[in-house]
Amino acid sequence: MIDLARDDSGHGLSRIGAQPIALAAATLLIIIAAVAAIAVWRAYTGISPELDRTMAARQLQARVTQASEQLVEKTKGIEVTQQESIDQLQMVQDQLHEMRRQLAAQQADSKRLSEQITALTDAITGLRESFASARSSEDSTPAPSHHRALRARAHASKAGKSRG
Repeated sequence: MIDLARDDSGHGLSRIGAQPIALAAATLLIIIAAVAAIAVWRAYTGISPELDRTMAARQLQARVTQASEQLVEKTKGIEVTQQESIDQLQMVQDQLHEMRRQLAAQQADSKRLSEQITALTDAITGLRESFASARSSEDSTPAPSHHRALRARAHASKAGKSRG
């Protein structure tokens, strides 16, 4: 029995091997029919992967172009904003420089006025001391009546000038 099975299996292989042209022809016909069916289906439905790919590529290109234009617009907006900020900063710096210059001028004026006040204070103190020493010397020595009359006139004329 074993021998018979082997003969049958060997006979089946030899039968297939005996008709390779028929097998190849049948396979070729099946492939051609499948390709024809696909072509008919595409023609009937109007769907083509090449057209889809082309349309997808165009849509992608349009999106990229739109995104690029938006990016350019935003970049220009940022440039304008940056330039405005630079201009404002320059104005603030100019104002700060002007304020520093005015502050230095005011400090110089204050110093000059302080020096003048100190000089006037020293002059007043010197006059007071001089006046005090003159009075003390007047009190110690009686002045002649002639000197008193001159002093009274000088005092009266000073008082008249200061009022007028």
